[in-house]
Amino acid sequence: MGNTTSCCVSSSPKLRRNAHSRLESYRPDTDLSREDTGCNLQHISDRENIDDLNMEFNPSDHPRASTIFLSKSQTDVREKRKSLFINHHPPGQISRKYSSCSTIFLDDSTVSQPNLKYTIKCVALAIYYHIKNRDPDGRMLLDIFDENLHPLSKSEVPPDYDKHNPEQKQIYRFVRTLFSAAQLTAECAIVTLVYLERLLTYAEIDICPANWKRIVLGAILLASKVWDDQAVWNVDYCQILKDITVEDMNELERQFLELLQFNINVPSSVYAKYYFDLRSLAEANNLSFPLEPLSRERAHKLEAISRLCEDKYKDLRRPTRKRSASADNLTLPRWSPAIIS
Repeated sequence: MGNTTSCCVSSSPKLRRNAHSRLESYRPDTDLSREDTGCNLQHISDRENIDDLNMEFNPSDHPRASTIFLSKSQTDVREKRKSLFINHHPPGQISRKYSSCSTIFLDDSTVSQPNLKYTIKCVALAIYYHIKNRDPDGRMLLDIFDENLHPLSKSEVPPDYDKHNPEQKQIYRFVRTLFSAAQLTAECAIVTLVYLERLLTYAEIDICPANWKRIVLGAILLASKVWDDQAVWNVDYCQILKDITVEDMNELERQFLELLQFNINVPSSVYAKYYFDLRSLAEANNLSFPLEPLSRERAHKLEAISRLCEDKYKDLRRPTRKRSASADNLTLPRWSPAIIS
């Protein structure tokens, strides 16, 4: 499913606070220094035991926790359905293709090879719901992500830049420009969304009109370096965004990593969860992946992939214990008379 991203792993901020609270009860001997006792070091069991943390606050680390963007989008989906029901407006005719005995319709997007265009559209839609349904009370706004303090272009930032939510098309054009110029893959877009939600969870901030561009840029920058074998350098992004400096990109990357506590690990189960949740988001918003009839060439290709996976996992399906022989297949030894001369 691509590269194995298993780099520096650390716990979430809430778990760190719990771990430090457990260490406070320990009082070292006054004759020993802090270096000798090692009380500055966090025990490995405290860093890796993440079961105590509520999964609700850590969807980017736990495969069973629901993604934030999907839960925020459900509010708008319910409102749309309620409005259509009250106003007696049918949802409209949607041309949807259905498979039959003679024709099978499939899209070209799989969890291992997602469709690039529609994956970027789904990620942009997820970011749109993040901004639209953010916390009304407002959270802390970090300076490194503030577009007024660190503009991406030389054009003057309007005074009401933090008041108007961007449209989904505006977010899509921004993400598509970066992915097209840097030649990034669709898997990188999914990892970008994982890092974005991990940042919002760990740093306890919200994505809003004032910071969404720099947060998305930092997530794309980090995801491209972790996922792709031939990563895009920071100076390359300066050629895409003409008015940004290399020093600003380096500082953005450094602070983004610190806020993630250098936890850039994306388990395969978390990646798969985000992929299928993005497909659910697309279906709920009538953003269907393009369907095409199953051709003979693709059918042979799918059959070859299936046979390869079957051979790969054949040993795993074998029973560990040897079954007892059936009475029908039981063969008794035959005795032949001995001839004694």
